[in-house]
Amino acid sequence: MKRKNWGRGLLLGLAFLFAGALCGCSKEYEEAAAVFGETGESQTQEADAGQETKPSVILETTAEAMPEPEERVEVDGKIRSYLTGEMKDVSQANRRPIAVMMENDKAGLPQYGINRAGVVYEAPVEGDMNRFMALIEEYDDLERIGSVRSCRTYYTYFAKEFDAVYVHYGQSTFAKPYLKNVDNINGLDGIGTTAFYRSSDKKSPHNAYTSADRIHESIEKLGYRTGYDESYEGHFQFAIGDEEIVPDGEPAYKVIPGYPFNNPWFEYQENEGVYHRFQYGDRHYGDEGQIAVKNIIFQYVEWGHYASTPYLNINLHTGHEGYYFTNGRCQKITWEKDGEFGVTRYYDLDGNEITLNKGKTWICIIGTDRYNKAEIYGN
Repeated sequence: MKRKNWGRGLLLGLAFLFAGALCGCSKEYEEAAAVFGETGESQTQEADAGQETKPSVILETTAEAMPEPEERVEVDGKIRSYLTGEMKDVSQANRRPIAVMMENDKAGLPQYGINRAGVVYEAPVEGDMNRFMALIEEYDDLERIGSVRSCRTYYTYFAKEFDAVYVHYGQSTFAKPYLKNVDNINGLDGIGTTAFYRSSDKKSPHNAYTSADRIHESIEKLGYRTGYDESYEGHFQFAIGDEEIVPDGEPAYKVIPGYPFNNPWFEYQENEGVYHRFQYGDRHYGDEGQIAVKNIIFQYVEWGHYASTPYLNINLHTGHEGYYFTNGRCQKITWEKDGEFGVTRYYDLDGNEITLNKGKTWICIIGTDRYNKAEIYGN
C-alpha cells in the first residue's frame, strides 16, 4: 500500500486557518479557559469505580423494491434512525438514545454494548488517555453496558447534540456545572445505586456497569422524557435508499488519527464496505465482536488546559477543519456548531453539508496541534 502523510498536506493547504490554534504554552491554556469562563484547580469526582444542498461526492444508486421515504416518516412500523439513517423500529428510533461514557484503559476492556452504538465519540482526557461516548438506541436486551466512567465537559455537549440521556459515573470539577444542561444519570447521585452495579470480574474503578433495565428504571425515577424533543430535527444528513456516497478525494484504506496512547487505526474492508477498528496493536473488540463502522470523521478542534491542570479544555464552538471517510475514500471537510447547544454540521469545501452513508459513525476529536500526526494509506 502507498503511504501518504496527511498532516503535512493539511498543514500546507490550510495553514492560514491554523494560526490561532492552541499549541500548549500556559498563556494559551489560560486563553482557552477564558473561552468557557472557567479557571482554577481540578479534582475528579469519580468513585472507585439548513438548506438542502448537493454534496460534492459521487453517488452510486441501485433499484430497490420499496424506496425509503425522503422525509422521516413511519413505514410499516419503521422510521429512519437519527443515529444511523437506517430504518429502525419506531419504538427504538423515536426514543431518546443513551450516551454512555466508556473507558478505554486496557484493564477495562472489552467495552460492553459498544457494538450497538450508532455513533461513537472518541476524545482524549488526561494523560493522553482516550474515552468514548457511545450513543445507543438498540439496548433493550443488554444486561451489561460499560464499564462506565466519569464525565468531562465536552462530552455533555456531544450528548446534548443528540438529545440523549447522558450516562456517567462521576465527573471532573470543571464538568460539574455543565451537567445541568443535559439530562444525565450519574453514579455519584442518589440514582447511582439504581442505575449501576459492580461486576466481580474486574477491579474498581473498571467494574461499574449499567443495563437496559437499570436505565429504564432510572429514567422513570428521574422523570426524564423518553421521546425526542418536538424541536429536534436530527444531527446528520443521510443517503436515501441504496444510494452510496463515494467521496471524490484520495483512497483511504488505512486511517490513523494519531492518538499517542492507544494508537488506534481503521482498516477498510472492501468486501463488507466498512472500516474495522484497531488499537493497542491489535483488533479492537467489543463484547459482540470487532468494532466496525461505515463512516469516520476527524474533527479538529482548538484545545488547551484548564489553568495548570492536566484537564483538557476543548473548544467545540469555533469551527475548524476535518476529514470524512467512507467506502475507502476521504473528503476534506469543515465543521460549524449551531449556537451554544446546537448541532455540529459538517460541510464540504464548497460550503455544502455533507451526506453520510447509512450506518455507524465514529467521530475522532483531535487537537489542531496534532494535524501532522494523522496518516492515510491508499491502495
